[in-house]
Amino acid sequence: MLSNFKYLCDMDKKSVLISNFEKRGWTAADPDSDDWQFYWASVPTVRDLFSLDNKTRRLQPNQMVNHFPTFYELTRKDLMVRNLKRYRRDIEREQGTKLPDFIPATFILPCDYNLFVEEFRKNPQSTWIVKPTGKSQGNGIFIIKRLAQLKKWQKELSAEHATGANKELFVISRYIDSPLLIGGRKFDLRLYVLVTSFLPLRAFLYDEGFCRFCQTKYSTDAQELGNMLVHLTNVSIQKQGEEYNSYHGGKWSLHSLRLYLEGMRGKTVTDELFDNIRSLIVHSLKAVSSVMNSDRHCFECYGYDIIINEELKPWLIEVNASPSLATTTTKDKQLKEKLIADLLELLNPEGCDVRNSQTSLADLKMGNFRLIYDEASDSSRTPSGGRKKLNK
Repeated sequence: MLSNFKYLCDMDKKSVLISNFEKRGWTAADPDSDDWQFYWASVPTVRDLFSLDNKTRRLQPNQMVNHFPTFYELTRKDLMVRNLKRYRRDIEREQGTKLPDFIPATFILPCDYNLFVEEFRKNPQSTWIVKPTGKSQGNGIFIIKRLAQLKKWQKELSAEHATGANKELFVISRYIDSPLLIGGRKFDLRLYVLVTSFLPLRAFLYDEGFCRFCQTKYSTDAQELGNMLVHLTNVSIQKQGEEYNSYHGGKWSLHSLRLYLEGMRGKTVTDELFDNIRSLIVHSLKAVSSVMNSDRHCFECYGYDIIINEELKPWLIEVNASPSLATTTTKDKQLKEKLIADLLELLNPEGCDVRNSQTSLADLKMGNFRLIYDEASDSSRTPSGGRKKLNK
């Protein structure tokens, strides 16, 4: 730990960051200077930092930033879908291997509207969820069951596009209408994934994620389609409900979920579920590795949102570039304090970080971070630099 090590952070409310920086003896740098070694920056700041127009600012060898320049290839909903579909096609064409589905059928609107209609008519009883690509915390999301609902919305959206008032894209995905319920309530998983390099790909999964529960019991009734307290697990949505419990915040630890599933379904299928989740994460990262600018100054702490269905199949819903570090409960604060502490220990920004290590890290575990993929030592890489077929 170095007393002259300087940091920048443009997220004032993220106290778990500042407290960890201060515990390591770091001091805050002047925001208008380049005299810093570690920058935990917001998405807009990173866009400006790596902008092609920003020709006066270049990162120094000892500087580290918490986003890759093209982080949005995985975190923008439309780009994530495009990259995953391309990756799937490439695997099937090059290796003759069909990957299991881990994202629901998804289309980008308005450009894929006709393709969506064709899919909808194959199963007109299906339910679909529409999300804006550039918003978070459940904003702008709605659910439909009838094509007429979307046609009306599409007409209004086209009018806005024609006037230039709204150029935003949306994704429409088949709704996971048989989610695993606990206590009659829907939930999803928030998992933390640290990527220290995309070339070669090296990723770590945090053991201590959590479940986010809806406070209103799940219902498939048509009159409940507009009730986001039933369908969306986002804390920002659930806090608006009368049943929201500020003590536990509608959250359950990942450890509690595992114990519950082992008791109800057995250890074998529970282990298989978590193996499939790790496989899902690795494939999603591989899908963007070829289009990601793997700047050596950068790392990424992604927030993965995953839903499990009744058959214990995991589905990737979205990936967050800046998962919330705000805390709503005591346990929440403890988890996120430890998350950042473990992340900083693993990155070791004051010294030699793991990204430059040439040794195999197959058994590496730092705090609650565990290595789940290391391309540099992956046996699927042939001596010539090519790849063998994926098994999963």
